[in-house]
Amino acid sequence: MRKVFVLLAVLSMSVAAHAQMRKVDFEQDTVGQPPKGFVFGLTRKVGAPGRWEDQQDAAGKHLAQLDADRTNARFPTAVLSDVSAANVDLSVRFRPVSGRVDQAAGLVWRYQNEDNYYLVRANALEDNVVLYKVEGGKRIDLPIKGEGRTYGKKVDVPTGQWSTLRVVANGRLFEVYFNGTKLYEVDDATFMQPGRVGVWTKADSVTQFDDLTVGSK
Repeated sequence: MRKVFVLLAVLSMSVAAHAQMRKVDFEQDTVGQPPKGFVFGLTRKVGAPGRWEDQQDAAGKHLAQLDADRTNARFPTAVLSDVSAANVDLSVRFRPVSGRVDQAAGLVWRYQNEDNYYLVRANALEDNVVLYKVEGGKRIDLPIKGEGRTYGKKVDVPTGQWSTLRVVANGRLFEVYFNGTKLYEVDDATFMQPGRVGVWTKADSVTQFDDLTVGSK
């Protein structure tokens, strides 16, 4: 009988964990319109606001940031309006399309407002993945655990191809993954409180996003 209770408890925990996983695939949104359920921001109000629209190709629908304003310190954001979490397993598929200043795609979490959040971003022009905190509108790259301030890690980020960016946040520890490979860890305690999650771009990056997946702990 005890084994039965243990099994039921394990199954219950598994179902609960599964219920906390959510994937946004944009298939129910209207092409040419902003997706429902998102709040859009612009860090420090620098540059033009992002133009976030649902698009469709042969593979299905996805989200795109289409405004190509070249203002260097321009950071448009799109965050889920109904998610607030501190510890998350967050991932997104992205495809850099164009950009002369940048070709960037980012994930944000513990997003307090458009000027205060954590960010990890991949850049197809620089071929790197860097984790930052944005505090008071100022973006600061954070040191890698055990290595110091290296400005993230070099990795091939292809233009015109889909890649996957992922971060696992647990307390003050953040694990960064690119295309399924763990790159590094960062330890920081600037923002410990729950916040929204979403995606980010920079400057003139025209970037597509799909399968934004959120697992809360």
